[in-house]
Amino acid sequence: MDMVIGIPGLEINKISTALVVIDLQVGILSMPTFPYNANTVTENAVRLAEAFRKNSMPVFLVHVKASEAEMLKPVADERMSFTGERPNNWADFVAALGPKENDIVITKKQWGAFYGTELDMQLRRRGISTIVLCGIATNYGVESTARFAYEYGYQQIFAEDATAARSEEEHMNTITHVFKRIGRVRKTDEILKGLDEVVV
Repeated sequence: MDMVIGIPGLEINKISTALVVIDLQVGILSMPTFPYNANTVTENAVRLAEAFRKNSMPVFLVHVKASEAEMLKPVADERMSFTGERPNNWADFVAALGPKENDIVITKKQWGAFYGTELDMQLRRRGISTIVLCGIATNYGVESTARFAYEYGYQQIFAEDATAARSEEEHMNTITHVFKRIGRVRKTDEILKGLDEVVV
């Protein structure tokens, strides 16, 4: 019988749940974020990652890394703020996060973590049907990944205080009008509490 970890309103199956962390890398964390600053988002993501590792649950670390030739070049009214030359460590994960032994690293070349990557294959080969999702930015990389996950049939739990955007308005719009309609929005402490309460 599967072991289920649960708190009221939140059940997490240890066997079929993974953590997916989006774009907590040097170049992106150098920008201001709201309503949580980059340090808070990182600290909460690290807490989640350590809890998943402790429970032998998969941790997927996703970063974006694309050469000038590989980058998407849409004709748009506004350019993304991080265009231009980037330092050599721009795509490196923040040191506190990892990767650590047994973590799975996914490298993407656009906002979402599914298109053009092996994320879906790696999740399915491990029997994963639920993902806990966090990272930066809420309404870009995280939301794009979440929309694909929803269409692929994954159950989702969003760690609200382990995500952030370029403005509080952008963050809350995604949380309220997208994430709550395709999954469950919880605080990091709620998820961690669930991971400590094992129900057979």
